[in-house]
Amino acid sequence: MTKSELIEHISELRNLPRGRAELAVNMVFECLAQALQRNERVEIRGLGSFETRSYGAYKGRNPRTGDSVAVKPKRLPYFKVGKELKDLINSKLRRTQEMPSIQASNPPSTPEQETRSTSLSRTR
Repeated sequence: MTKSELIEHISELRNLPRGRAELAVNMVFECLAQALQRNERVEIRGLGSFETRSYGAYKGRNPRTGDSVAVKPKRLPYFKVGKELKDLINSKLRRTQEMPSIQASNPPSTPEQETRSTSLSRTR
């Protein structure tokens, strides 16, 4: 979904003129950007949280020439998804044939099966 699609959707959903919906969306994004600029954490319940992470200077490499390049320290925005959104997105997933669930009622009968079931449980 693009920003213009979001504006259109809000406009239709709330029976707002497109200009007012655009103003509301722009204000939310502007407030979010300003808070991140001030190095504040922004948490939106049900969606996730935004914060900035600082990265120190390091020596990089120019892939074209192979020369060493000094990369300045920087801050980058970071988004961490919230539990509700994560659960909503994953609610439709089902196990595949390649990774069936391990049933506790049928213990492995050979050492090879036991090793396989142990490695499967570690990958989850």
